[in-house]
Parts: sequence; C-alpha cells; structure tokens
Amino acid sequence: MYGESSTLHRGGGRRRRWWRVALLVFLVLLLACAAALAGTYGWAESRVRHTTALVDYPGRPTQGKGTNWLIIGTDTRADLSPRQREELHVGGGGRRNTDTVMVLHHGESGPYLVSIPRDSYVTVPGHGRGKINSAYARGGPKLLTRTVEQATGLRLDHYAEIDFLGFTRVVDALDGVRICLTKPLRDEKSGADLHRGCQTLDGEQALAFVRARYSDPEGDLGRVKRQRQLLSALVQEGTGPATLGNPFRFFPFLGSALDAVTVDKGSTTLSLTRMGWKIRRLTEGDGGTTTVPVANPGLSVPGAGSVVAWEPSGSRSLFHQLRQDVPITATPVK
Repeated sequence: MYGESSTLHRGGGRRRRWWRVALLVFLVLLLACAAALAGTYGWAESRVRHTTALVDYPGRPTQGKGTNWLIIGTDTRADLSPRQREELHVGGGGRRNTDTVMVLHHGESGPYLVSIPRDSYVTVPGHGRGKINSAYARGGPKLLTRTVEQATGLRLDHYAEIDFLGFTRVVDALDGVRICLTKPLRDEKSGADLHRGCQTLDGEQALAFVRARYSDPEGDLGRVKRQRQLLSALVQEGTGPATLGNPFRFFPFLGSALDAVTVDKGSTTLSLTRMGWKIRRLTEGDGGTTTVPVANPGLSVPGAGSVVAWEPSGSRSLFHQLRQDVPITATPVK
C-alpha cells in the first residue's frame, strides 16, 4: 500500500511539474509575441507620414453612415532621377498631379471601391469648373478632398496618398504581383508591353500597367479598372500567408508600403490595417468595385480639353446609396 501510494504521489508530482513548465513556456511565448507585436506596431506607427487633408469648411457634407476613404495615387515626378523618368516613361518637372482617385466605402454594406475618373469635370472650389485631378495640383490634399466631398456629397473620414516612385518599391518588395489579362496590353507612352494571360509584374511593369490609357479604347475608364485590379492584387499579396508568415518578406513590404503612403492626421497604422483588410474582402467576393456613371467620356470643353462628364441621375443615386450605406444598385458592380 505504502509503495503504491508513494508511486502515485511521485507520478502526480511529475504531472503537476510538467503542467507548470508548459504553462510557464506558454506565458513566455505569449509575452514574447505581445512584445513583438507592440514593437512592430510602434515601429510602423513611427514611420507613418501625415498631412493636413481633411478640414471643416462652410457647407461641408454632414456625416453619413459607414466610413469613407479617399485613396489617391500622386505623380511625384520631381522625386525621380532622369534615369528613373526614362525607365518609367514619365516626363520631368515638379508639377504635382494625381492619376488615381478612388473612394473606399465600408460599413454594414460593402465594402465598395469606387473609381472617379481623373478627368471628371466638376466644380473645384475657388477655381470654377475643371478636371477633378487639377484640384490636387492647385491646392494639394485639402483642396482635393473638399472638391471630392462637394462633388459627391460624401463626407470623407480618411485620406491615403500613394506616391509615384514608392508604388514601384512596394510591388518589388513582394517580388511582384500576379495579374491576369484577357488580351495583350501595349502602350508606347506608359511603356506597357504585357501579353495575354496571367503573369507576375515587377514594379516598373505594374506602374506602366496602371498608367496605360492611350492604346485603350476605353481611355481613362479602362485605366481606372486596371488601377482597381492592381490595388486589389497588391493588397491580397501583401496580406496573404506567404507574406504575413515570412518576416524576411513581411518587414520589407511593410516598410516600403509605409514609406509610400501619406495619410490624414487622424489616421494611424491601425486605420491603414483596417483599410487593407476591407480591400482584401473585395478579392474574396464581398462588396464590389465600380466607376462613377459617365454620360460623356470624351466631352471637349474650351480651356479644359477632353473631360469626363458624369451621368447626373446615376451618379447622384450612387453617392446617395453610399451615404446611406446600402447595397449599390445605381450602377453595375463587379
């Protein structure tokens, strides 16, 4: 009896010690993970660049339902060397411009990614009627966000700006992004020379892909579709297991992405993370993408050249549905 009791006592003691060791190891690993996450967040937060983009003004739209991001791609040619301009098929000069204007809406409905053609003919506050991208050239983020708000009736909650050269570095940090084309894309001015089918684009090719429009029968309307396609592919690759599970891939990607992005003063790394996951949901079949309904994609206006005129009824309905945070039915959604 005594021997059996002693043996059971020793066995029970060993099990208790094993559980204590296992619990201790678990707590150490948990604390290590927490410290790593906190360190990563602090490092990322220190690299986020901010700008004054969203300001109050008389007549600003009131808050609707859901959350609205304005996402733009800026043409920062002044930051490029002559060799980079030649390689990327862009001109020189320090003129600030934007080729990409999109609204990301998410809430109870969506998410929805809505492209606004850069040549959209709208009222630019203080400057009369003009192309929507001219607002950025004339007054930077503050004038562009105000122009978009007054043209759409949407109140913007966040602003994200992706710079020209930084975009190529983000793509290269992921070792390229995979794009599938239903037909070849060749555009001499942008430098695009892509074959039909699925292929992996490096940074230079990706930039040419989103800039091409002169050889596209749809012109700027075709380009905005490619911009949405590439943004979705980039986010999907950057938030996929092959990136998140590999620190040698994740940190170069995250660093280059943060270097390429400038946000409004109220946005943080957490805000950007949420935005990225909303865009990822688009690639998984939630919500959809679309373009503001257009009545005339090639309207000629003296002093402004060829502009894009919105279809009044369809565009009003689209923005009303976004404001009310209901499913989009005003225009086809993919």
